[in-house]
Amino acid sequence: MEDFATYILEEKDLAQKMMITYYLSKKAGIYFDKSIVLKAEITKLFIEYMRLNVDENLVLTAMLLCNCKKVENSQKIGKLETFAKEGSEYLAELGFNSYFCRICEQINRYSGSTPRERESDLLEVVDQFTGLILNRVERTAFSTLEALVILQEKNFKYIDNRYLELFDRFVKEMENITIKENIDVPIIQKLVHLHNKEANVKTFIASIFNRYDERINEAIKKSLKKKSKKILEQEHQIEPTTPQKTATEKMKEIVESNREAAKEANRALFSEDTAQKVLNHKSTYKMEE
Repeated sequence: MEDFATYILEEKDLAQKMMITYYLSKKAGIYFDKSIVLKAEITKLFIEYMRLNVDENLVLTAMLLCNCKKVENSQKIGKLETFAKEGSEYLAELGFNSYFCRICEQINRYSGSTPRERESDLLEVVDQFTGLILNRVERTAFSTLEALVILQEKNFKYIDNRYLELFDRFVKEMENITIKENIDVPIIQKLVHLHNKEANVKTFIASIFNRYDERINEAIKKSLKKKSKKILEQEHQIEPTTPQKTATEKMKEIVESNREAAKEANRALFSEDTAQKVLNHKSTYKMEE
């Protein structure tokens, strides 16, 4: 009989992965709420829109499970510094290999695990960003752009995260890609709205994949098409014409270029005497106009 790790990793459909994790959470009591669904969806968009060179299936599975030993109000009961390590140990029991468990352990930096995996940096930046754009008991949610400033100026000010700049660019570009409702709503804002509106994990998953997944993909495709067209138009703009150079000017450029190359190669391509003869039209060598 296959273990749980093999089972969920072989499932490539994200909605089905989420439901598998949901039922595991009910059976095993692991942490899985609407915020994790939102984090996984933002991770998926980030990977696909920015064409990141990572194993998408692996990263999305890790995002769904890396908070498995987190608890509500973990800061108050002292679990904030230990849940990622405890989670990785639990995932090893479910059959995940050491690499996958290390990625999950490094969702935060409390365990001191090094070297950091690139997938962990990806999970980390999405995890912290999503936490900022959702309401908390002690504060209201930050806007997407406010959250980016906090990431840059506070959370990662003294920490190196290899995906931070790319993620900043991704979120800003997402602000210009909208879903049309009564008014045009940026994609991430729409996902946050659904998170806040839906009553539970199952209805949130259903709302994303039954009503909005295709619309989001179409909006992104349309945006990328416009972006590509704009780049092509810029590349094909006709540059102002410049007067044709005379044969003497062309030859002078060649000689000077050869002279510099000769210095670099520590050998002469033309002798100084030959070069002067060419420039003064005293050589029998002629260049075509």
